[in-house]
Amino acid sequence: MKKLLSLAVGILMLAAVQNAESQSLESFEKNVTEFTLENGLTFIIIKRDVAPVVSFMTYVNVGSANEPVGQTGIAHIFEHMAFKGTSYLGTTNYEEEKPLIEAVDDAYRQWLHEKIKTNHDEEKLADLWETFQELEEKAKKYVVNNEFSTILDQEGAVGLNAFTSADATGYFYSLPSNKVELWFTLESDRFLDPVFREFYVEKDVIYEERRMRTDSSPFGRLLEEFLSVAFSAHPYKNPVIGWPSDIMATTIRETREFYERFYVPSNITIAIAGDVDPAEMKRLAELYFGRMPASEPAPILTVIEPPQRGERRFIIEEESQPIFLKGYKTVANDHADAKALQLTASILFQGRTSRLFRRMVTDEKMALAVTGINGFPGSRYPGLFIIYAFPNQGVSLDLIEATIEEEIAKIKNGEVEQHELDRVRTQVRASLVRSLANNTGLTFNFAGTHAVTGDWRNVFRDIDRLNDITLDDIQRVANTYFFKENRTVGMIRTKSEGDEVAEANQ
Repeated sequence: MKKLLSLAVGILMLAAVQNAESQSLESFEKNVTEFTLENGLTFIIIKRDVAPVVSFMTYVNVGSANEPVGQTGIAHIFEHMAFKGTSYLGTTNYEEEKPLIEAVDDAYRQWLHEKIKTNHDEEKLADLWETFQELEEKAKKYVVNNEFSTILDQEGAVGLNAFTSADATGYFYSLPSNKVELWFTLESDRFLDPVFREFYVEKDVIYEERRMRTDSSPFGRLLEEFLSVAFSAHPYKNPVIGWPSDIMATTIRETREFYERFYVPSNITIAIAGDVDPAEMKRLAELYFGRMPASEPAPILTVIEPPQRGERRFIIEEESQPIFLKGYKTVANDHADAKALQLTASILFQGRTSRLFRRMVTDEKMALAVTGINGFPGSRYPGLFIIYAFPNQGVSLDLIEATIEEEIAKIKNGEVEQHELDRVRTQVRASLVRSLANNTGLTFNFAGTHAVTGDWRNVFRDIDRLNDITLDDIQRVANTYFFKENRTVGMIRTKSEGDEVAEANQ
């Protein structure tokens, strides 16, 4: 089954790529069915019968930016819980397991209450932890490990995964088209009836993720520090994975409250693309997802980042390769300047033909790599236009910074030719079109765009808006946002042996 599915996916992608340039809003509108259930949950069905494969995306309008104070990382924690099964899936006896799960959480909360005391009682703390571990062991006896993913694997699923970002959480995978109702069953149940089993076991997995991505990664450490310096009020300053103390303090109770607050039907968009009958999809949607009760809308984020009063700059000294990172406060993705900034990013640092890559990596060989992101760490709210570089050996961070500043100054001075703008516009358009060349790409784009803007058609309108960007727009946004008082600069400087000796003698 998996070999046949892989072959079908390959055929699908080949056919889609061959026809990518002909894709348009008009051609898609003929094959897209959109409806909203009475409870507020929206479905977008894209009929594409080129192969017997269907891709699914459940897009939830909640990310780390929506987390309550003191609960950073909780969106990501619940993402992990969504794979742990339900009251009938992942357990040998839920009636006996349920009270143990609650007892485990109560025991952990008692331990935590003692742990955070300034002068906690070590003996009491040890006793509380022992009680917690004993309850965990009892609860584990009822767990059927990975039953959710095992069932899907056996039925030919591919790409089973999820993500949590600053702006959203998404769950996705693909199945053979004759297994569509299985998806409706499992997907509706895991969000209607989630069970927080192995919660604290999974938190250990999350701690390890954090160690790998941040604590053990020089670039990860630099990025985390950079965001905490760049933002004063907006929750974009917090890491998606969460601060260690918040991960420790999060319990089942808070995570369940978070789920109940944000995983409401009106905050969920589901996209389905592939060999499906839209009428049947609507019937199944009403049958399975119609069971979710309508709820109050999810809370909206009202925090607005205050204007930056001056340049922010920091240096981390450690035994690591030097890294340079700078960023400018810009705008959200729905702002009129967003497309001009997107093209400016392509001119400066995206791809091997970009200005910074050609000069710093190819021609002058001062950097191993230079690139960046427009809209970091998210784009639902005003984020950052960042550029980062890894210097070659013997190249100073000062030279890296000066070179980047020179290239930015050229754009601010209007030194961009029409052919260069046309080239990057074509590249960005081609990248967007390629992302629509397969079922998975369609579900990502349509669900995310609908959730953020209210209309999946903006996927195509955004492509068309690129044609409206002029050379004057490029120069204007560069002068509007790329100025000293609006930037944050961070770097890792390699700590030399001499520095260590000097510190030891102080």
